[in-house]
Amino acid sequence: MDINLPLILLAALLAGGSPGPATLTIAGTSMASGRRAGLAVASGVTTGSFVWSVSAAFGLGAIMLANAWLFEIVRYAGAAYLGWLAVKSARAAWLGAALKVPPVSPRSMRGHYAKGLGLHLTNPKAVLFFGALYSVGVPPDTPATALLIVILSVGAQSFIVFHGYAFIFSSAPMMRAYTRAKRLFEAAFALFFGAAALRILTARVV
Repeated sequence: MDINLPLILLAALLAGGSPGPATLTIAGTSMASGRRAGLAVASGVTTGSFVWSVSAAFGLGAIMLANAWLFEIVRYAGAAYLGWLAVKSARAAWLGAALKVPPVSPRSMRGHYAKGLGLHLTNPKAVLFFGALYSVGVPPDTPATALLIVILSVGAQSFIVFHGYAFIFSSAPMMRAYTRAKRLFEAAFALFFGAAALRILTARVV
């Protein structure tokens, strides 16, 4: 079997670019706090994606799925983190404070980066996706150089997709729309994050 890199990249694009907690967090942060904050979150998400990609390439995904307790730790941590984001968004929707873009500082950028990284490292769907991607799409006898090409290609595509979200949603029209309907946006974010947390908690993984 040969590696079908275009098919792997298409699968990664559909999984990473489709609406989900990561893309929604990037979009929300970009609209609420500006481009630099959105790019910091996107960098954290990209790093988390790269970590899971490398881990799956070296068999960690298969190990986690074979040892249910490891996967359960990630699953419950992910649900708790999404639940926290849901509460935070609900509080913002309830208070309805005026939009205030916080000043950019190294500390705030580190916080946004950590937010994206934590979100993706506790995403059980990422474990399942990358585990399936490398177990199905990459033959066991794949040379190290070819495996490195897959890892770097998927990582580069993730970088473009996630940072592209930050650029799009930090545009002036999107930020104006968020300013006009901040409470509606935050309420939608709260519902989405809450539903995602509940879905993770109630999902059955065979």
